[in-house]
Formats: sequence, structure tokens, C-alpha cells
Amino acid sequence: MSGILHPGEKRLVLISGRAHPQLAAEIADELGTELLDTESRTFANGEIYARFGESVRGADAFVIQSHTEPINEWIMEQLIMVDALKRASAKRITVVAPCYPYARQDKKGRGREPISARLVADLFKTAGADRIMSVDLHASQIQGFFDGPVDHLFAMPVLMKYFKDKLGDDPNLTVVSPDMGRVRVADRWSDELGAPLAIIHKRRDPKVANEVTVHDIVGHVEGRTCLMVDDLIDTGGTILKAAQALKENGAKSVIVAATHAVFSGPATERLSHECIDEVVVTDTLPLPDDKRFPTLTVLPIAPLIARAIHEVFEDGSVTSMFDGAA
Repeated sequence: MSGILHPGEKRLVLISGRAHPQLAAEIADELGTELLDTESRTFANGEIYARFGESVRGADAFVIQSHTEPINEWIMEQLIMVDALKRASAKRITVVAPCYPYARQDKKGRGREPISARLVADLFKTAGADRIMSVDLHASQIQGFFDGPVDHLFAMPVLMKYFKDKLGDDPNLTVVSPDMGRVRVADRWSDELGAPLAIIHKRRDPKVANEVTVHDIVGHVEGRTCLMVDDLIDTGGTILKAAQALKENGAKSVIVAATHAVFSGPATERLSHECIDEVVVTDTLPLPDDKRFPTLTVLPIAPLIARAIHEVFEDGSVTSMFDGAA
């Protein structure tokens, strides 16, 4: 893979952590290259070790890691790989985190709370990362947490193609935002699909994690096909209660679209509920068989990430991939 490099030649190196090797392999296939041979292991006391099988001096390196459970271990592994690249004289190091870790802790909601998303950005910078690439950040301001370029990719084109093929001719389609925080994203979906927008107003107890009470629905959903869009699904509590509220208000069917399938705890059981007709996600995170269910559709994200890596490597435009929206 290395070969003889002449002055001025650029070399692309793809490195995968152990969290989601299938995605990294698919990205490499899309780019027509191979993953760098990497020796990674965890010692008996939990410490992580990583070493690359060949020289990375002067390389443009992309370290791919999906931050799933156990999330702290995978963060540490990616940091160690970045540090190893820096000490091995890689020319530029890009952290590819399809699902940015700790993204929901992006601000202080109450006193004496951390802003953990900023802490993660600082850790990557300290380890030696020159830029970060991620898909559908929970909050756009996370881009400002990192002192360097951040390529914020959108899964919307991947999901939109699926739904235009599936629901493009449905005159009764309504796009639904599951809460006030996702209205802007849902509004873009509404424009793209030419469908009206409905909003679910919910209230969350700040002292109780993953507990949501659905209140009012703003908009017309009776007799409609409701497409609910969100950036991630964790335990599925918000989605289930929202779907139940939609069906109670006369919705004909409820389809859920999300980028990141975290699927913690009871998520699979909740998302399999009869009030949810289909769940469509991308594979930014690994989904083992025990987290899959008959009404789940998983779309590949590798082509999108591979194209973004190609644009960065060739000093092209990532923004052009999203019609200037990035």
C-alpha cells in the first residue's frame, strides 16, 4: 500500500478502530483502497494499545471510529490512535466520528454541569487531530468547540432518497418534529418532500434521564402518513410516546427516520410497538442482530463518508455535497 512516494505526492491512509470495522471496510471499498494494518488490543487491566503495521510519515490519515457501547473505551482507542499517528509523523490527521460522542452534552442546562461535547473536542485536539468529520451533529454549535476544521456531514440525502422513492406520491404525507429542538431539521424535510409540518410539544424532567411526557400536537395529523424525523434514537422512549400520541390523534401510519441508531436498553422492544409502522436508520453505529427487528430498515452511510473523505483528501469542497448547506 505504501510504495515509493515522490516529493509532492499525497498518500491517503484509512485506519479503523474496533467499534465498527464493517463500516470502515465499506468506506475503504468505496474509495478503492484498503485499511491500514493495525495491531490493536486491550490488556488485562483495561489499557489499550495500538500500533500501525507500516510507515505513515507524511500521510493524510483518517481515523474511523463509531462511538457505540462501551463508548468511553472507543473514545480512548481513537485518541491513542491519533497520538500514535502524530508521533509517527503523519502530515494531517482527521478524526472520523460518524456519531460524535457526548454530543447531547453540548451546553449547561443547570448549574455545575459539564459541557462534555467540548471536552471531547479538546481531547481530540490535544491528541493531535487536525480536523474532525462527523454526521448529523446533535447541535451545530459543536463545530465551534474544535479549534480547527469540522466537516459536518448530513445523512438527509441518504434518507431522503429512500423516502422519495417510498412516499413521494403520498398526498397525505406529514413531516413531524418530535420536539421543538428538531423543528429546523423537520422544516427542511417538509420543504424537500412538499409535505406539511407538524410539531410535538414535549416536556422532559431534567432530573430524570430518558423520561418524556408528550403534550400537544401542533398541526394536522388525522388520516395522515406521519414521517417523524430525528438525529438519533437512544432508548426509544421519546419516539414511542410521540408515535402513540400521533396514533391517538388519528394518524394513519407512523414512520420514524433517524441517522444514529443508538438503541440502548429497551429501545428494540419499544420501536417494535404496533403503533410504529417502520423505523429507518443509517449504519453510522453497528447494529447487532439482537437490536434488529422486522420493521427496521438500515441504509448504508459509507458512500457519503467516503465521498467526504475524498473531497478532503483532494482539497475539494465538502459543502458542495449538500447544495451549500454544510
